[in-house]
Amino acid sequence: MIHTDVLTLKALRYHAFHGVHEAEREEGNTFEVDVIFHAALRQAGKSDQLDLTVDYEKAEKIISGVMLGTSVHLIEKLCIDIGDQLMDAFLLVYAVHVVIRKLDPPIKVPAAYSEISMQWQRSNE
Repeated sequence: MIHTDVLTLKALRYHAFHGVHEAEREEGNTFEVDVIFHAALRQAGKSDQLDLTVDYEKAEKIISGVMLGTSVHLIEKLCIDIGDQLMDAFLLVYAVHVVIRKLDPPIKVPAAYSEISMQWQRSNE
């Protein structure tokens, strides 16, 4: 029996320099990232062994590498880069859901954030 266990990193916050407008790339903006991992994690819970679960320090290092790395125009690009790298790094994860929010987006009306959400799932080959 495969359990649907979930480990979540919620609202990781970064000041980063991404966006289409030059001012966004110069002044930066605040971004939040959520990552939801789906994996069989009961054995980790029973054994108390880090190598049987998602090491979220390692995950955050991957996420911060993307968020604080080279400036890009779109949050979609950031999301793909994070999701691809997390799936490559954590083979025990069978699905990951990445959400990125750009707080106070540069539009003409007040808005809390713009958000992209993408999911990855391993094929059953």
